[in-house]
Amino acid sequence: MAILAIDSGLRRIGLAIADSTDSPAYPLGTLKRSSLRIDLKQIAAWIDGRGVTQLIVGLPVNMDGSEGPSARAARSFGAQLGEYLQLKVEYCDERLTSFEARERLTREGGLRRRKAAIDAVAATIILEEWLAARRNSS
Repeated sequence: MAILAIDSGLRRIGLAIADSTDSPAYPLGTLKRSSLRIDLKQIAAWIDGRGVTQLIVGLPVNMDGSEGPSARAARSFGAQLGEYLQLKVEYCDERLTSFEARERLTREGGLRRRKAAIDAVAATIILEEWLAARRNSS
């Protein structure tokens, strides 16, 4: 019952995974955006054989909590990905995850501005927040 989190941007898609709701999240990697068809196929290839049963898509809401064009695009992408993979999709507020990802990478002494690493770590943070919310509600 693995859980995949997605940080979907205009140029890249960051991926993170957790083996279950009780396990830690870790970065899986980053894909360069191409076309919707190719993006969906690439994600499917990355998760093939990993037992993913749940998708979490980062939702880029505005600081006031409202949803703009980026959030609508994330919801559309999530719906299409869920349909393509035949998996349930949930959305998780991703405000400030890229900022926190840059901070983590800087603290860890590496990859200060590598955008691909930032996207994968941002997906990890999205998944950590989703997992924490599930654990706290139990």
